[in-house]
Amino acid sequence: MNVHFSSATDLWSTPIDFFNKYNEQYGFELDVCANAENAKCQRFFTKEDDGLSKEWIGICWMNPPYGREISKWMKKAYESSLAGATVVCLVPARTDTAWWHDYAINGEIEFIRGRLKFGGSKNSAPFPSAVVVFKNK
Repeated sequence: MNVHFSSATDLWSTPIDFFNKYNEQYGFELDVCANAENAKCQRFFTKEDDGLSKEWIGICWMNPPYGREISKWMKKAYESSLAGATVVCLVPARTDTAWWHDYAINGEIEFIRGRLKFGGSKNSAPFPSAVVVFKNK
């Protein structure tokens, strides 16, 4: 079974064309949740860096792990925006979850038409996606 259709991973590499569209609009300075192979910005935090423990400043891109930890990442994104950062989040559109109601609804939400193809996969993701933007208001 293709790893993208299983729970074998919670890491979904952002499609570069999709990222570029938002990067043109926002001009990202920091990828808060990446690894050396999939980082979308020159500055990025890896799992070893523990991005949740770091200060997020400036204009940030976030494609978090999509597993049980996503709530912590969305909380950090929202709280970082209250401290002045802009955080653009690519997340599964799971509108029935606690993290969606606790954090995502506080941002600007754009539902993505169709299903994204993550990490160069030939197949589309088995879930819909959304972009949530947290800005200091």
